[in-house]
Amino acid sequence: MKLSGKVHKYGANVDTDAIIPARYLNVSDPAELAKHCMEDIDAEFINKVEPGDIIVATTNFGSGSSREHAPLAIKASGISCVIAHSFARIFYRNSMNIGLPILECIEAAEKSDSGDILEVELATGEINNVTKNLSFKAKPYPEFMLELISAGGLIEHTKQKLRVGEQ
Repeated sequence: MKLSGKVHKYGANVDTDAIIPARYLNVSDPAELAKHCMEDIDAEFINKVEPGDIIVATTNFGSGSSREHAPLAIKASGISCVIAHSFARIFYRNSMNIGLPILECIEAAEKSDSGDILEVELATGEINNVTKNLSFKAKPYPEFMLELISAGGLIEHTKQKLRVGEQ
């Protein structure tokens, strides 16, 4: 699975309240959540983001509360992937649950800047910064995780498996 997009770069400890402020937690519609994604730390994010773009951050991305709204807002905004030094474990799990690919790669996070174009191959973990002609390596996803991401997350993957079992 190959992804490509423009970088939106953030620093350390971007918590779930920064990703989707608590005042929107009564919203469940992904499109509505997307309108408010990152607004408290980057008011122009929703006007700049394009389908396929990639968020890059440093350490502890997605820390804070365990709200699934955060990766859902990111995915619904058009972001195809998040790359960071490290992620909060609950954010990692919630991202997999909804099919948002996330990769840990310190070098890519340190050497990529807002506006750079990245190409990401999830099956191999290869990350290419097209703008700077640099290549990085993250841990690739195993086949079953690629299936889960391709399906759109855990629930959709399970539904697909159940439909196949019914046939």
